[in-house]
Amino acid sequence: MTGRVTVVRGDITKQDVDVIVNAANPHLAHGGGVAAAIASAGAPAVDAESRAWIDEHGPVVPGSAAITSAGAMPASHVVHVVGPVFRSNQDNEGLLKGAVRAALDAAASLDARTVAMPAISAGIYGYPPDQACRVIVSEVSSWLDAGGPLDEVRLVAFTEPIADHFRRALRTQGS
Repeated sequence: MTGRVTVVRGDITKQDVDVIVNAANPHLAHGGGVAAAIASAGAPAVDAESRAWIDEHGPVVPGSAAITSAGAMPASHVVHVVGPVFRSNQDNEGLLKGAVRAALDAAASLDARTVAMPAISAGIYGYPPDQACRVIVSEVSSWLDAGGPLDEVRLVAFTEPIADHFRRALRTQGS
């Protein structure tokens, strides 16, 4: 693995990285959770650019990403991806892996070196946090092992329980 994976408990909007990943909805309507915090911290640019992106491209589809500036945040860009709403009759893991991969590929396309990523889908989308964190860590590690050009992927948890899930998944991945 070329880059390192770290876990940070804190506010993703304050991370001094090149790219912040947003757990978005398909219409980039940043109404709650991580998306609302990112839109608020990056105001007014993130909302305005998100609306413009939707006007030009339509909804963000699974496995793809939208890119905006980060506005007033320390990062340069926000990569918006849509994780799965957890359901028993779909490939939740495959959809979440696709969102993670899309985020990392988009960051790499921006020549980013550092990325901050939240626990995509583990909030209002209902993905069990322990499982979501395991899938995210696994996909980030696989992407980096395959030669992904990032120096650091920082898994950012707003709460200590989510940070613990990320840490456990990282320890398990390393075994």
